[in-house]
Amino acid sequence: MLPVVEFIKLNKPEKAKCLCLLAEEFFAQRKRVLILVEDDNQALTLDRFMWTWNKGSFLPHVWDNGAVECHEESIAIGTREHNSNGASVLIAARPCSVEFMRQFKHVIEFAETYDQALVEAARGRFRAWRECGCEPRMR
Repeated sequence: MLPVVEFIKLNKPEKAKCLCLLAEEFFAQRKRVLILVEDDNQALTLDRFMWTWNKGSFLPHVWDNGAVECHEESIAIGTREHNSNGASVLIAARPCSVEFMRQFKHVIEFAETYDQALVEAARGRFRAWRECGCEPRMR
């Protein structure tokens, strides 16, 4: 079965708050979430930001850096294509292979309109989803 695929339009390079809002939305629905970022620096930054971004909420999460078990965590932050917490939702803050993303029920991708190269890359990913039979949509 193909996942539900949604693209989020970003007009500014401010992805961290959007990642937290999305994680909070899916956590409220009792869904496990994997957030994939570019590198360890982004993972650490997001890990720290999730503790402080909204004083009125708590997002139980873990950074899957290989030092801790992630099986029981509702939200995992990772840098490699590995579903360490058995998530059904992937928030792809970086490009991932379609083969990896197809294992999820719901995939969130980003269309970063503030940079033409990123726009073209997002269009390519949108087309790739269509080619494999999925109907991605803008959120």
